[in-house]
Amino acid sequence: MKAITYSEYGTPDVLELTDQPMPKVGPGMVLVKVKAASVNPVDWKIVSGGLDGMMDLQFPAIPGWDVAGVVEAVGIDAPQYQPGDEVIAYGRKDYVHGGSFAEYIALPERVLARKPATLDWNESAGLPLAGLTAYQVLTRLGTGEGKTVLIHGGAGGVGSLGIQIAKALGASVIATASEKNHNFIRALGAEPVTYGEGLADRVRALRPEGVDIVADFVGGALDATLAVLAEGGKHASIADAEVEQHGGTWMWVNPVGTQLQELADLVDSRGLRVEVAKTYPLERTADAFRDNMEGHTRGKIVVTVDGE
Repeated sequence: MKAITYSEYGTPDVLELTDQPMPKVGPGMVLVKVKAASVNPVDWKIVSGGLDGMMDLQFPAIPGWDVAGVVEAVGIDAPQYQPGDEVIAYGRKDYVHGGSFAEYIALPERVLARKPATLDWNESAGLPLAGLTAYQVLTRLGTGEGKTVLIHGGAGGVGSLGIQIAKALGASVIATASEKNHNFIRALGAEPVTYGEGLADRVRALRPEGVDIVADFVGGALDATLAVLAEGGKHASIADAEVEQHGGTWMWVNPVGTQLQELADLVDSRGLRVEVAKTYPLERTADAFRDNMEGHTRGKIVVTVDGE
């Protein structure tokens, strides 16, 4: 099969299109023919060696954790799916090796969910990691009816889904973004505020009593978070470990297929949208990584693998 691989840590220049053996499909595993895979910052951070102290890796490695595709085959004792089923997954494994920027990927059945009927392949590929991140953060913080949520980074892949998930859970939402993205934020159902100096004052102008929940999806916003959090409020970050020293929770998304299915069902029932900023063919995965590294993308960057 064709796959993007790298044999040493480095910039996206180390990525190359190569021929690789087909993945083995062991007990409890499902072989997926990849339609699309989306890029997340963690992908290029791993390729750079930035997570070497945290995660084991076997070279040559295929990067990528987000995938949307069609079940090709199932292993022994994997009864939930059959060939032809359309699925999505946040396919993080115990070590980095066989990722989603390839024509096929083998995954544990437990991380899979059925593809949302209302999303196309590219949108579906952009849902798992970003959507699960937002979903797990917001549900752990107790987001629900009557709560006011502040989301740092509302226009990004995680933040834009976080706004919609918080709204679907019954909360009112304020989200930070650059002014050029304020209309986008409003269209998702949130009140936009410009990030940067004076952020806390701008949030307090909207909610003088403070906010109940703060979900930080970008980092560097701890001071503003603490300044606007109401008494008894909760906060978490996926980008700033320092929150733990101030009563917050530092979170890393977990590949839980049942929760991904809850999210996929929410997408279909509530019309949640996944913003796809740009697509690249598999052979241009390195360009997709470079694009994502610029850090100003609204929505998701997706690599298309099988466009049939």
